[in-house]
Amino acid sequence: MKKILVTGSSGLIGSEVCFHFGGLGWEVHGVDNNQRAVFFGPNGDTRWNQSRLQTGLPGYQHHEIDIRDRKGIIELIASVKPDAIVHTAAQPSHDRAAAIPFEDFDTNAVGTFNMLEATRQYSLEVPFVHMSTNKVYGDAPNEIDMVELETRWDYADKQYEHGIPESFQVDQCKHSLFGASKLSADISVQEYGRYFNMPTVVLRGGCLTGPNHSGVELHGFLSYLVKCNINQQQYTVYGYKGKQVRDNIHSYDVSRFVEEFINAPRVAEVYNLGGGKENTCSILEAFSIIAGISGNKMLYKYDDTNRIGDHICYYSDLRKMKAHYPNWDITKSLQTTFEEMYAAMMSRTFAHS
Repeated sequence: MKKILVTGSSGLIGSEVCFHFGGLGWEVHGVDNNQRAVFFGPNGDTRWNQSRLQTGLPGYQHHEIDIRDRKGIIELIASVKPDAIVHTAAQPSHDRAAAIPFEDFDTNAVGTFNMLEATRQYSLEVPFVHMSTNKVYGDAPNEIDMVELETRWDYADKQYEHGIPESFQVDQCKHSLFGASKLSADISVQEYGRYFNMPTVVLRGGCLTGPNHSGVELHGFLSYLVKCNINQQQYTVYGYKGKQVRDNIHSYDVSRFVEEFINAPRVAEVYNLGGGKENTCSILEAFSIIAGISGNKMLYKYDDTNRIGDHICYYSDLRKMKAHYPNWDITKSLQTTFEEMYAAMMSRTFAHS
């Protein structure tokens, strides 16, 4: 039986990857110490997802280790002897990083480096999948010529009609401290691949979402938005008239791509992993979608101050991914993703009432 080691296993992508590979017959080892609850408080707690794995995934083995624990990570990988590693653990918030800069950098940059070196010491043959972020591009996408439409911004430059490619610049711009720590990790993953000829891949995620996301205001755009609609809480829109655009990809489609890469790994690859242009929405458009599903009017206020380094418009060019892995494509539409998130949150609300 093949073994997979997944960091951040109680998070959205980590838990989805665990269930996906468990369903394929792999022995699954998860690494998670619920640091998200430290970063975001009780609303960011992921123990419920850990419990879901331990009760719903036969043979699942949980390891309560912080990825900043270098010795512990080296010993764990040497002991588990995984056939593949998927690294999703991170301090994930663009905004929160400035308040906890040491924790952010130590988790995202140093923690990833610990994982890479522990993997190298164990084996040069093990596929290493790293969840990066589109924030490695900083605010450089804002320099693209834009057109303002009724409910959204979009690219006016035809060069980007399919979205942002992997060749887009990553320096000489403002990233946020989160973007900088994730870029450090991103480059390290590429370097271990090139320098040691290891099968590593960087997945620069757009808005990764799905029904098992523990969204909070500072991270988890769609999840938090849907939660606010259900609970009739006021949502705050920060700048750009609420017309800022993101591409959204369901966690299942992320897991499917991870499977494709692990089955046919490449060295030091980089992919922009998002929903693509067909799965984009602005905040205003997201309000309309969830209101149409729930029947609840979206309560919100507008703050004219945009988040530092935020993207006005961002969506991923998926052509490289599809060319390298033609068996992969988006299977979950934006509407389906919203419906699944709404159903899951309503189910959890009733379960705890």
